[in-house]
Parts: sequence; structure tokens; C-alpha cells
Amino acid sequence: MVFEVFAIGSAFIFGLAARQVGLPPLVGFLAAGFFVNAVGPEFGMPATTGPILDYLANLGVLMLLFTIGLKLKLGQIAEPPVVGGALIHFGLSIVLFTPITRLFFVDDWTVALLVAIALGFSSTVLSAKMLEAKRELGNFHGRTAIGILIVQDIIALVVLAIFAGKLPGPWALLIFAMPLLRPVLFKILDSVGHDEVLVLTGLLLSLVIGGVGFELIGLKGEIGALVMGLLLSTHTRAKELSESLWSLKEVFLVGFFLSIGMSGLPDWNAIVFALVLGVLLPLKGVLFFFLMLAFRLRARTSFLAALSLTAYSEFGLIVAAGIPAAEPFIVPLAIAVSLSFLIAAPLNRIAHPLFERFENQLQRFELKTRRPDEQPKDLGDSNVIVFGMGRTGSAAYESLSKAGKLPVGLDADPYKAKAHADAGRNVIFADAEDSSFWSGVQLHRIEAAILAMDDIEAKLISVRTLRARGFSGPIISHALYADHVKRIREAGADQTYLTMHEAGRSLAAYAVDAMDVPLRD
Repeated sequence: MVFEVFAIGSAFIFGLAARQVGLPPLVGFLAAGFFVNAVGPEFGMPATTGPILDYLANLGVLMLLFTIGLKLKLGQIAEPPVVGGALIHFGLSIVLFTPITRLFFVDDWTVALLVAIALGFSSTVLSAKMLEAKRELGNFHGRTAIGILIVQDIIALVVLAIFAGKLPGPWALLIFAMPLLRPVLFKILDSVGHDEVLVLTGLLLSLVIGGVGFELIGLKGEIGALVMGLLLSTHTRAKELSESLWSLKEVFLVGFFLSIGMSGLPDWNAIVFALVLGVLLPLKGVLFFFLMLAFRLRARTSFLAALSLTAYSEFGLIVAAGIPAAEPFIVPLAIAVSLSFLIAAPLNRIAHPLFERFENQLQRFELKTRRPDEQPKDLGDSNVIVFGMGRTGSAAYESLSKAGKLPVGLDADPYKAKAHADAGRNVIFADAEDSSFWSGVQLHRIEAAILAMDDIEAKLISVRTLRARGFSGPIISHALYADHVKRIREAGADQTYLTMHEAGRSLAAYAVDAMDVPLRD
């Protein structure tokens, strides 16, 4: 119990400290892991993670991958930038890291190859966490990055099977029958309600059926959790299920970052190894950037996706641990992974300002052709623009249409925009945080703007840019938290409403109408 108190207390202190200086809390959790590893033995505590923390960390990873699957679509994984980008980058990484590892750190080409393979992957946990924190998992660059990570995870399974001699048995073929479970899973999700049974359903699907179930048939539990999420991604309650698991997932992932930091204290050779890889880390992002440009993506999409993929992978540690020849490199790799997190996390936090700073230079590398992530220039005859077409934005769009207005909906999730368009609504794919969208779009017919997206930064950028473009019409925004109201108003919005507060006012108005009596003050 003393160890748990010490570990949780350290995670809280270091996580809070990281937040106070503008870093993601996960950077603090990593530092806490190193602190516990270094100081813990002096107080009679174990220096290594132990089975309990490892188990909690594994639960966090499984739940994270399950919730990622809930937000994905199968079709996006098969897109050329995803499959091609992942495979080519993996091959180039091996070509880059194998000779470096062989020349400076090992005498065996096979071991050098295995270490290079471990370094060829990008961090699923870090990328997903950063994209989720910025509410960009559904954006074009977010979906592209997550798709590449899924392909990399599949590659890792193949590598483990080849080098560790753990070829999946015939039972692994059952994975192709998984789509047959979808009707049953849908009925289960329809019947579980909205309380703790929904949370238990998520745990059952991600940890039991996805995690343990897939391991029983010879596949990795991480892939199982992801597949279970993908099977349910088209269900209307997929988002609700993901949100119900949010707190549990976050707590368990603290254990994951602690375990990375506690994986071992480095010797001098491990420190040198990690520093060299830290210097080489930018090459990982540069390769991704130019590969995605080669697949006709815009500079902005390529930059944001590449930056989110610029970290060495915790899955590389799993690969190294599962192959005896690479086991001596587990601690050096863990240090390198931790260092890459410390570098990548703050950079991802300021990804949008970074692109704006270097936009002119980066756009010179774009191919002169039509791109799949092209932004709209003309909003047609619309006179009201609605940013964010989730439940709030969709309700605003319908109300505007009934009032005789001509709304146009914009959403950064291409699948959501297409679903609205297929339903007959005037909704198009566009990212409010994209400066190229603002520089090209025509706003002369727009009389009012409604900001219905959840991300506070996207709202602030939209308000400021609208005013900078000379837009003088009313800007109306919703807000999830009271402290956001002042920030949005100061940015230039005319009116900002707390969503839950306005929902209560609307309920009271309906009650008054039903009673046909005036509402008392």
C-alpha cells in the first residue's frame, strides 16, 4: 500500500507541476516514474513497476485503443496515404536506424535490425492522447495519423511472429468472422441503458472479449480492443460509450506513463543511446511529412499528422521484450521513448501556431494537384455559417432552416460532414483552425456565425479570424465551462451561452408554456 501511495502522490505532484508550466500532464507522469525508480528503493519500495502497475498500464492501453476504434471508420485505414505512408516510412526507418545502431552500439547486424524495427514505430498512446486532448481525433490529420498507427501495430504483430517464433495458430483466423458479431454487439449496446452497466459493457468488450479473447486465439490484446471498437464505431451510441470510459481510461493510463518511467535507470551507454536517438527524432517527422505530401495531402495536414507521429513507440518496447536477442536494449529503448515523449508532447501542444509560423516555407513543398483534404472556397448562397456539426450544431442548423435562413455547416471530421451531406444538409468539410481555409473562403454573403464545436481553441481562432477578416455580423457561441465564456467574449463574440445553463432555461420555458402561466422571477 505504501508503494501505491508514493506512486500516486508522485504522479499527482509531477503532473500538476507539468500543467502549471504549460506541459501536458503525461510529461509529469513520466518524470514521476523516473523519480519513483530513483528514490523509491531508499524507502524500501521496489525499483521496478511490479505486476500490479503493469496490469493497470495494460488496461489503460486496451481501453485507449478501444475508444480509438469507436471513433474510426474501417475505410480510412485502407486509404493510400495511410497504408502507403506507414509501409514506406517503416522501410525507410529500418534503412536509417539499422546502420546507425550497428555502427555505434552493437556488433551484430541482426540485433541492430531488431532495434531499428522497434524504433520504426510511432507512439500510439502519445499520439492518441494528444489528438484526443485537442479534440482532433476526428479531423482529417487526426484520422490519418491514427490510421498509420494501426497499420504500424499490424506490422509489429508480424515482426513478433517472425522473430519470436510466435506464429498465430489456426484459431487466429476467427478474426475474419468478427463482423458477424456486429448485430449481437449492437443489440447489447441498445439494451444496456445509460448507467454503470454501460461502463461494464465497455470494460467487457475492450478487456475481456478484445483483450483476453484475442490473446486466447493467438493475437495481441491491443489489436482485439481496437477491433472491438471498430465494430461498434457506426453505432449511434459509440460516442456515449467512449465518454463513459473516459475517467477510468485516464486513470489507468497514468499507470502506463509511470511504468515507462520506472522501466529502469539508465547507465552511461543507455543515456548516450537515448541522446543520439533524440537528435535523430526530427528525421522521423520529416519522413512522414514528405511521404504524406507525396500522397497529395496538403502541407498543413502533412505537418500536423507528422508531428503527432514524431515519437518513438511504447509498442517498440513490447517488440523488444518479446524477442530474446533485443532484450538487452529494453532499458535504453525505454529511455529513448521517454525522451521522445518529453520532446514531442510540448511541440504537439503548439502544433497549430508552429505551422502558422512556418506556413509559407512548408507550402512550397505541396504538389500542384487537387488534394483529398482540399478546403472549400465558396459557401454558395448561405447567409449563416455553423461551425461544428455535432448535436448542438445540428440542432442549430435545423432551427435556422425552419426559420427560413440558409445555413451552411462546417465540420473538420470528413466522415461526419459526408454523413450530413448524404442526408441532404448543406454541410462541407472544413477546419476552423486552418489558416488556408480562412484566407480563401468567401464570407461576403454571411450575416451571422454560430460556433458549436467543443474545442475552446478552435472557437477563439474562429472569432478572432472572423473579426480580422472584417466580419461585423453577430457571432454566437456555446461554451462547455464558465471560464470559457469570458475568453470567447473577449475574443470578439457577441453572445456566449453555457450549454447546460441554456438547456435548463429551455426546459423551464417549456414548463411555463405547458402551464400557461408567467414564470416568476
